[in-house]
Amino acid sequence: MSLLKLSGISKNFGAIQALQDVNLDIAAGEVVGLMGDNGAGKSTLVKIIAGNFPPSSGTIAVDDKEVHFTKPVDARNAGIEIVYQDLALCDNLTAAANVFLGREAKRSIGPVKILDYPTMYKRSAELFQELKSETRPRDLVRQMSGGQRQAVAIARTRLSDPKIVLMDEPTAAISVRQVAEVLDLIRRLKETNHAVVLISHRMPDVFSVCDRVAVLRRGQKVADKVIAESSPEEVTALITGALEAA
Repeated sequence: MSLLKLSGISKNFGAIQALQDVNLDIAAGEVVGLMGDNGAGKSTLVKIIAGNFPPSSGTIAVDDKEVHFTKPVDARNAGIEIVYQDLALCDNLTAAANVFLGREAKRSIGPVKILDYPTMYKRSAELFQELKSETRPRDLVRQMSGGQRQAVAIARTRLSDPKIVLMDEPTAAISVRQVAEVLDLIRRLKETNHAVVLISHRMPDVFSVCDRVAVLRRGQKVADKVIAESSPEEVTALITGALEAA
């Protein structure tokens, strides 16, 4: 059974066709790499899944039930979370405050509600431990490495216990050691039976953690292959158009 099923997804922005008839199935505990050149439609597809805007045509199904997203909270309620490329973190806040941003835990003192910091620190620590990250709840984000920042962003998605995590270029512009940390975080998500869609331009990352790779070119899906049955050379040829389809 597919956890996420996209059928005939197309998206037009006026006269521009960003996506055309894209089909994609993802199972629980599966990591799917989404690759393509700039403008291929990767981010558009992920933003449709995340509820940022609706498809012009086609259907989305979660757990074999058709869903219609008009805003990101609809996707979140269906069990879909996204980690954007810029992470959308507040540098002046702690890791715990970022994890709970917009969903702060509160407790009552008489008629007054105040933020429940002990609960937020405790739950954040549990999430970082599950991800095997050394990030600490009270650390300020501005003092963190790229890998730690990714851990905070991923922990935030885990707060709602999603079924599907979408990741947009999580290893862009970070060091080799931090890349290894992020790939380990993705493996932790897979081990806990989360489905992951990984947008990446880094071939070694995709072939390291993904089960399958789907390639988009000019808004169309030109390949969807098991990693063990493909190669970086084949994927590169598919991205550039040297190979039409596979």
